[in-house]
Amino acid sequence: MAKPSVTFSEKLKALRREMKTRGLDAYIVPRADEYQGEFVAPYAERLKWLTGFTGSGGAALIFRKKAFVLTDGRYMIQVKSQVDNALFETGDYMKKSTALWLAENINEGGVIGYDPYLYTPKQIKALEDECSKKSATLKPIDENLIDKIWSDQPARPQGQVSLFPDKIAGVSSKQKIKNLVAEIIDNNAQAVIFALPDSIAWLLNMRGADIDYIPSVLSYLLVSRRGNVRWFVDPEKIDKDIRKSLGKNITICAPRDMGLQFMALAQASAASGRDVLMDMRHTPIQIKSMLKLRGASIKDHTDPTIAPKARKTKSEATAIRKAHIEDGVALVKFLKWLEENGVGENEVSVAEKLKSFRAESKAFKGNSFPTIAGFGANGAIVHYRASNETAATLENGNLLLIDSGGQYAGGSIYGTTDITRTIAIGKPSQAMREKNTRVLRGHIGIAQAKFPRGTVGAQIDTLARKPLWDAGIDFAHGTGHGVGCYLAVHEDAANISPRGQTAFEPGMLISNEPGYYEQDAFGIRIENLVMVREEGHMLAFDTISYAPLDKSLIEVDMLGREERKWVNAYHHDVYEHLAPKLDDIHRDWLKEKTTPL
Repeated sequence: MAKPSVTFSEKLKALRREMKTRGLDAYIVPRADEYQGEFVAPYAERLKWLTGFTGSGGAALIFRKKAFVLTDGRYMIQVKSQVDNALFETGDYMKKSTALWLAENINEGGVIGYDPYLYTPKQIKALEDECSKKSATLKPIDENLIDKIWSDQPARPQGQVSLFPDKIAGVSSKQKIKNLVAEIIDNNAQAVIFALPDSIAWLLNMRGADIDYIPSVLSYLLVSRRGNVRWFVDPEKIDKDIRKSLGKNITICAPRDMGLQFMALAQASAASGRDVLMDMRHTPIQIKSMLKLRGASIKDHTDPTIAPKARKTKSEATAIRKAHIEDGVALVKFLKWLEENGVGENEVSVAEKLKSFRAESKAFKGNSFPTIAGFGANGAIVHYRASNETAATLENGNLLLIDSGGQYAGGSIYGTTDITRTIAIGKPSQAMREKNTRVLRGHIGIAQAKFPRGTVGAQIDTLARKPLWDAGIDFAHGTGHGVGCYLAVHEDAANISPRGQTAFEPGMLISNEPGYYEQDAFGIRIENLVMVREEGHMLAFDTISYAPLDKSLIEVDMLGREERKWVNAYHHDVYEHLAPKLDDIHRDWLKEKTTPL
């Protein structure tokens, strides 16, 4: 007989018992793992297990007699529908920070517990600054309290490590480490520590299979000023061939040995007077505490792989473009199928169908994130994720927003894709056409942009919003994010948003995705990936995603002459890149979909 599932109420009671044992007045459960990445393995889905909320960003604040689940504007509709409102209040931590929520609800002098592997020094400082106003203290708890009460918690992943070819990377791991050592020496530092899985994968020219969506390895890495590398990773993940390729300066260390290695590092730092470099935004505070306890000097230093990882090499760029052609072929097959068979299908089945078309490519390794297929009102939920219980059935008279991507690796094809199309199922309304056209005009504004070196995302962002602002509307998310090369679909680089302050550089791969969302009605988003390139003494964007736009949703009279030219030129490129890889039936369909406006 199957064991009955534990209710959310029972989980809360069990957690509160553990809190009471440790003298805690509150406990924080973030949607994070020990490696600070976007996606987490099943064992680290602690927030989901405790509350039922499945969004990719959020935290639960558990007090003795009340509890909150906080997230951002992308998930506010979702969180209200997923959590038991009798147990949890919900809130937007972009409008009021997690620190403020804590400070307002903790008792004077209260003690707040947290897992020091799941929070960074910068995050804890922000919480302490606010909570100190109530004389409250934050207390690191060695044992994660969710792990203690989660009886059937999944095991840690054991994905095998694979090589990322030097010929695709364009720079060997040996050279990357040499460049890194020069930066360590320039900063008169002892060593640098990495915790982000995609940073480690990029630096070592390795990929992994520990988590869904990002081919990375859950591990930590230490690089000294002498070029000695300690990779804290389960040795079972690395076969003999990988070990041979690593080189003599890279030592594999079992994670249990990290304490001893960090003790030696701390002693070396104390003796030399040199700092240990650590990105306080991306490294667990536990690592900082371990080093400080043993006398090390710690310096906050931006992860030194972020900038070079964002600037794709020529060989990476070539491989990425090939991946987008593979992806475009799948999109054409899907869009034709959807046009002919969509009515009566549901959000889950269309997402599965799209994945099946991608899987026809020998290079396809899996989705780059959970597909967002939102029909009608569900499309207005920015990061909606359908389930068998909630999936809407497609019917004539509304819009399907489908945001998806793939991971490709094989031969000369390597890349990460991310593309969104909004498709009318049946005949769209005039309001849908007008709103879609405003979103398209914003998309074109980004795609056509030319700008001087030093331009940052906040300056570019307004180009996407102006056509919407002119109608008194806006969208509550950034316009673009960085994307990796067969790595993270959301890469830390320049971004297009009101907060984007990193300058664009040639080789950066960025999304271009303005949108419009009408609650309880429909959602619209148009997304392609663009690559930053030089154009004389200026910079510009090359669009490298290939799939037709839904012309039935374009109000041509609302487009200016240059905007119409852009649509026609884009559709010409789509046909030219994809037609050679399509059979006659799909080629003819695409030809009709890409005829000039």
